[in-house]
Order: sequence, then C-alpha cells, then structure tokens
Amino acid sequence: MKKHELLVPVGNMDCLYQAIANGADAVYGACQCFGARKFAKNFTNEEIVEAIRLCHLYGVKFYVTMNTLVKDSEVTSFLEQVEFLYKNGVDAIIMQDFGMICYVLDRYPNLEVHASTQLNNSSYDIVKLLYEKGVKRVVLSREMSLEEIEKIDVPIEKEVFVHGALCISYSGCCLMSSMIGGRSGNRGECAGSCRLPYQLYEGDTMLSDSKYLLSTKELNTSYRFRELLDSSIYSFKIEGRMKSPEYVGFITRMYRHLIDSNASDCDLDLENDRLKTIFNREFTSGHLFQSSVCELMNTSSPNHIGLTIGKVISCDNKKIGIHLKKNLHQGDGIRFLESGKGLIVNYLYDAKGLLVSEVCKGNVCYIDNKIGLTDFETVSKTSDSLLMQELRRLPDRKVPVTYSVSAHVGESFIVSISDGVHRIVEKGSVVEKSITSPVSEEKIRTQLGKLGKSPFVSQTFDIDMDDDIFISLREINEIRRTLVDKLSFARMEVGYAPVIREVEFNCLKLSFDTEKSCSVFTEEQLLACLKLEFKRIYVNNYSLFLKYQSNSSIYYSMPRCLFSGQDMIPSRTLVKDLFSFSSKEFLIGDYTLNVCNIYTAYYLYQLGLSKITLSVELSSFEVNNFIDLFYQTFGCFPNVEVVQYGAVEVMVIKDNILDLKENVFSYYLKDLHQRLFPVYFNGVQTIVLNYNTQSKLDFNSLHKELSVRYQFYQESGKEIFEIVKNN
Repeated sequence: MKKHELLVPVGNMDCLYQAIANGADAVYGACQCFGARKFAKNFTNEEIVEAIRLCHLYGVKFYVTMNTLVKDSEVTSFLEQVEFLYKNGVDAIIMQDFGMICYVLDRYPNLEVHASTQLNNSSYDIVKLLYEKGVKRVVLSREMSLEEIEKIDVPIEKEVFVHGALCISYSGCCLMSSMIGGRSGNRGECAGSCRLPYQLYEGDTMLSDSKYLLSTKELNTSYRFRELLDSSIYSFKIEGRMKSPEYVGFITRMYRHLIDSNASDCDLDLENDRLKTIFNREFTSGHLFQSSVCELMNTSSPNHIGLTIGKVISCDNKKIGIHLKKNLHQGDGIRFLESGKGLIVNYLYDAKGLLVSEVCKGNVCYIDNKIGLTDFETVSKTSDSLLMQELRRLPDRKVPVTYSVSAHVGESFIVSISDGVHRIVEKGSVVEKSITSPVSEEKIRTQLGKLGKSPFVSQTFDIDMDDDIFISLREINEIRRTLVDKLSFARMEVGYAPVIREVEFNCLKLSFDTEKSCSVFTEEQLLACLKLEFKRIYVNNYSLFLKYQSNSSIYYSMPRCLFSGQDMIPSRTLVKDLFSFSSKEFLIGDYTLNVCNIYTAYYLYQLGLSKITLSVELSSFEVNNFIDLFYQTFGCFPNVEVVQYGAVEVMVIKDNILDLKENVFSYYLKDLHQRLFPVYFNGVQTIVLNYNTQSKLDFNSLHKELSVRYQFYQESGKEIFEIVKNN
C-alpha cells in the first residue's frame, strides 16, 4: 500500500478526465441524490458506472459521496442507491448520517465506508467509536491541528483536507443556510451564508461595518506539505466539486508533484502565482497549522481576486495604461480591484501603441477602456489564457505492464501480460523453424510494445526463445490486442463479491416522558425554571451546574466539538457530539446529533442515550412520521423531544474570530435583511444563534408522545414566565 493517497474532487466527467490524467490516486464524486454538493453537475447512474470502470482501468479508486442527512421517507431510495454502487464496484461510500452508516455496515459487511467530515469528526472519541463500528476511514474536521491528528492513535485511515474552500463553522454543525433560507447545508443545499456581509454590534453600538466577517481564505498547505508527508495522514484531500475541470487538473498536478518529490522539487512561488489566476480568495494554512484569526480570515472579499499584476498609471476614455509586475497576454482576464470592474484583454498594446500578444513584467502596456474606468487602480489577473490552453491538453497516463514470452520450435507461442495484480496468458500457433525470415527478439519486443492509445506502457520483457524461428507479425499483433483487451476488462471488473444480509434489530426497552425541558445560561433563568418545575434544566455554565447538581432536574449542557474529555462529563448531561455513551447514565442527545430518521435514533439508543432531541430541520409532518414509523418498526414509542422555543445554534466556529469578550451575551451580527443573530464566545468557540426564536413546528398537530424544550439565552426570569405562559 502507498504511504499516501491523493484524493481529488470530480463534479462531472470532464473533471474526472483531468483528475485521472494528472495523477490522482483516488477521486470522489456524487450521484444525482444524497451528495453534499447538490448544485454540482454530479453523475447519473450510467455515468457513475462508466466513471468507476474508467478509474479502475487506470488504477484510480472512485469514492461516492452520499453524505447528506437522510429522512425517513428517503431511507429506501438511499439504500437502493448504496446497493447499486456496491454491485458496480464502488471503492467506498462517504457518509454523514450516523444511522445510515451503522445500517449500511450491518447490511453490506464488506462495503468500505468512510465517515464524512460532515459527521463532525473533531474528537478522539468519535474516531474511536467509528473504528469500533467498522468504518474504514475518517475524514477529520478541518478545525483539527496536525498535533491533534497525530494524537489519534486509533488504527483507522485518516483523511484530511489539504487544499480548497474552508467552512467557517464545523462541518455538520452549520444550520445558518437552513434556518434563514430553507437550504440545508446538511442536505447539500448550502447557500454560502458565511460569504455574505455582516455588521457586528454590541448592544446598540456598531463594532464593525459591512465586512465579510465570516468569510475565510482558501486552504493551501503547499508550503508546509513536507510536514504532512511526515505525518500519520493517509489520504490528502482536495476540496472542489464545484470547481472547473482546469482547476481540478492544475491542483491535482501540483499536489501530485509535491507527493512524488517529497515536497523538495517544486517552484511553489511560481505554481501558486499560476494557481491564483484560476481561483484565489487569498490562502491560509488553516487550523491544520494553527493559523491565527488574521491568517485565516479574508473579510475584504469572498470571491476570486486573482493574481495582482500591476497598477494603472494612466486612464482616459480610450486607453488604460498599466505598469506591469507580471506578464500579461492577449486573451487574459483582468479585474480592477478597487472598483471590481473587469474585462478580457482582446487587444493588447505595447508602450509604442503597437498590437502585441504579450507584454512582460517591468514594462507598460495599454488596453482599450471599454468599461469606463476612471481611477488609477490595482490590476489583478483573474484568468490566464495560456495556462488554460495548457490545462486543456491532457497528459497521457499509462499503466506499466510486463511481458513474458515463450517461443520454442514445436511448441505453442505463449505470451503473458501482467500489471502486477492481474496476469493474462494467450497461446498462439505452434512455432516453426524459419526458412528465410527468422523473427528476432527485438522484433517481438517492438511489436508487443506497440500499445498506442491503450492505457498501458511496456516496462519489461522476459523473452525465452529459440534461434531461427518464424512467427508472423500479424499473429504477434493479434495476441497483443487480445491481451490488452482482456487485461483492460480484468482491471475494470468489480473487485469484490457483494455480500448482502438482512439486518435484525434488537428489541428496545424505552420509557418515554412528555415533560417539558429547558436550556439556560444564567442563575436567574435557572431559578425561574425551577419555579416552573421543568422536568430537565440543561445548564450551559459548568460552575452553575455544579452549584445546583444535587437537584435531579439539573443537567449539564456540554460544549460541542471537544477534542477529548467526554469521559469526564457527569451522568446527567445533554450531549452534543457522538461518542460511546454506555459508561454514563441519564444522557440526553441534543438536536446537534442531527437525528433525521428512526435508524439514527435506534443506534443512538443502542449506544446508551436515554432520550434524543430530533433535528430542528424536520417539519411537523416529518416529526409525526418519525414517531409512527419508530413505533411500527421497533414496537415502542421513541423517547424524544423537540425544540418549541429559542434560538438554535446555527454556527459553531473555532476560536474567537470576532474578538468578543468571553461569555458576554450582548453581541449581534446584523445581515443585509436587518436580521439580528446573537453571537458569543465561550472561551474556545464562537457560537452564532439564529435570529428567530420561534419554532417552525405546528405544536397543535404534533404527536403527544414527545417532550418540548425551551431554549433561553438573554431572557430574564420575568420574560421566561411570560414565554412559557404563552407557548
């Protein structure tokens, strides 16, 4: 097995061709449903079969992303899609939904499953749990540092993003797009809410005006890649299923060279300059290398800004004069950064006013002012015509093969071909003694080596032959073609025998209650809720929990995304991340566990949870359907609750990215629609809450076999009494 794998995104067949040709070890793409990039072109079922076969022909693995949350109405079609891929030789399926992961591992025991970063794989404990469940590989959260990754000594394959777009929130923890626009990031529909402008307020005081406060730079680890090569990371993953084929080709080639050269033979400055013309919103080495907030964020622009190449030095109605710091070619795309205006350089003039195809750095050039530019602005190249032409010419990728030949008078002519895994043998006619035209060893080599446009290239020959023998060139050529066809077919065959078994579910012994619960931050809120006799009061402040923990209704609301320490939590806890719960009692699963179907609930109960909060992304109909279907399937009612009131967490962000005072609850983010999103820093993470405190559920139509929860944030004790009275 190779020490490392280069894993490349493919949003369509054109991207796939680029990835294969430029050296990917594996690719990942999605079918038309259940992939976390719904708005990529993606693959039809027919295309996915073709893609898998093509990849296998060239020794490339194909992983399919089915990493959305799955609702009960979709379980059957989800499993049908898994089975289709399984039978057609997919190398692995990348999944988020915990219930579907467990179900698929039980139903298809030799299907390889990878846990998507959307599962929020940010802790040692979840990695350990997934390994114990049978997951082959875990895609670690982008928030994890290399130091933390190295501390995970679980014998599981580690996959890490090394290049591409960064989500500002922990993956799988972002509900912003879902809550404000109905487009769920957990369902592949993210609208990119983090790339929009926001204003930061403390009370009525504006602290920051209309900047892209939640927009990150692009991850780029190329300058520190040697450290990754020396790590325990197995798979280096590129982000970008929405990117162009040329981007896929370039970034694959760049990181292929870094891996093959051990990061020691690459002009990174030149390569990154070229990369900036394809896509650049500035670069960061990310949390992987513990970048500071300043190094991580790009609050000035969320879009492609290109490569700075010069400065405007003259401007009139006809011509724009630019002093160049980088070369400019006819056909390049440029943008003037201050105004945002851009154009394609259709006509390029040198300092003498002559039409030219190129002007080199250090010189002055002129272009037609067809955009009405008036100011002396910074000039950026946003597309490089020569680079695009280069990337559209795909390099040949070849699989080395070895030949073995036996040619003895009176015996059959035998030729075999091997790629190191498969060995194909063909037997020809009986070899005769030559009368006038003996075939030479060199001629046999030459004819067998004519592999042309096939995927193969001859590497070595082992020829055992008599002197003065006759074999027709036609026969040698026919045997070569037959061997190539059979080897190609063998490489494209499904490499495993699918095993499908019925899943038997154990009986669950659940008791359920319909008592109200609540979540609080302050002592005033806690005391008010005690007077209202809530069954469970989830306390976010640990010191406050310790003060009142003797009361059996008091539960600790644990922080999210902890790297370790889940074994230290008290028994009465509202848990927000996955781990093995069985060692504790009275653990309640929060809505952050993204329970959207009955199987996720079943497997979480099996792990040791006593009650589960359903996903806040479910509708009233879906909640009712969940309860009915759970009862029909498992013979008992589920012990669940739903959020009736309160601002749910829509983002969980590592570090204090907004420079907030710790545990001060008077900060807001205001968006373009004047909606106010409460935000606070808990000492480790920045938490953004939804602007709306009202649930979308119709509680008059809901099943009665559930609990409801109130989530209080800034409310006073008096306000809490009024809220409970009116809800």
